Amino acid sequence: MTLLKTPLYKLCVQQAARMTAFAGWEMPVQFSGIQKEHHEVRQRAGMFDISHMGKFLLSGSNTLEHLQRLVPSDLSRLSPGKAQYTVLLNPKGGIIDDLIIYDQGEDRVTLIVNAATTAKDKAWLLEHLPETQVQLNDVSQERALVAVQGPQAVAKLQTLTETDLSQVGRFGHCQAQLLGHDAFMARTGYTGEDGFELMLDSQAAAKVWQALLAKDVTPCGLGARDTLRLEAAMALYGQDINDDTTPLEAGLSWLVHLDKPQDFIGRRVLEQQKAEGVSRRLAGLQLEDRNIARHDYPVLADGKPVGIVTSGTLSPTLGYPVALAYLPAELAKVGQTVEVEIRQKFFPAQVVKRPFYKAS
Repeated sequence: MTLLKTPLYKLCVQQAARMTAFAGWEMPVQFSGIQKEHHEVRQRAGMFDISHMGKFLLSGSNTLEHLQRLVPSDLSRLSPGKAQYTVLLNPKGGIIDDLIIYDQGEDRVTLIVNAATTAKDKAWLLEHLPETQVQLNDVSQERALVAVQGPQAVAKLQTLTETDLSQVGRFGHCQAQLLGHDAFMARTGYTGEDGFELMLDSQAAAKVWQALLAKDVTPCGLGARDTLRLEAAMALYGQDINDDTTPLEAGLSWLVHLDKPQDFIGRRVLEQQKAEGVSRRLAGLQLEDRNIARHDYPVLADGKPVGIVTSGTLSPTLGYPVALAYLPAELAKVGQTVEVEIRQKFFPAQVVKRPFYKAS
């Protein structure tokens, strides 16, 4: 299988990135080392080539209103320049994908979706949006996407644009000139830190990447991206959430707006779960020493299997192992103790509050 290459592929290779196959793309897993990259984002600023992610531009008539049927969030709360993190749902209330919806005004909407689900999402959207009223332009392979994250990220970016970035709030976005090139700049991210995600054409992205390098912004790969998002307890599609998990089970109840008047796919299931309670929940676990709970490791209580680990790592920031796992609702409460089976041995884990790390 021939892997796709992002517009920044050559620059990443020139910077000695270790490349890996991911969702059909050849992507950098690390540059200078996962731990170093992780700490650079937490303490200063790092940048990620995330051009592999799906990018859809929607336009037409009443675009947001038509999207209301596909997500549990009330998109009428959006206004131009604002964004909503949400999920596409199937009739069972399961999560087809998580995504961000950016309202650009005048019935223009940008969707950023996961790389592994781009084709699936596109097919779902085309099936459920009225083609005579909403047009979908897939620019996933045409445009680059760069995430600049960390406590110094905004200050570093500010030197490349005359747009006052302090006026762009969290989950806000704007069109701006970066080094004289058009850029879509969104104050969103997947690390738990402040920063922006930038969508640009290929040549502009290369110039911005090199300019940020010159300003000592550290290039980072998928390895650090995963440890950063897990410390912030951000779900990874395909591991922590999927077609068989609902947002209420996954701890995403804050994006389910059952008071919105519009019907949406999966609504009945979520209403029933809200009324009756869910039987399982995604919980945060803290372990001791270097006992790392990996994806698919069994979780036990009183010697009996009760759940499964979805993500786990040794937290570089906190210095101890953390994990996410689906547990019976009664065991998913903060303070409960369970065991994780690691290489045929059993290690205690305590349910703790999420996120594990929160930027000050």
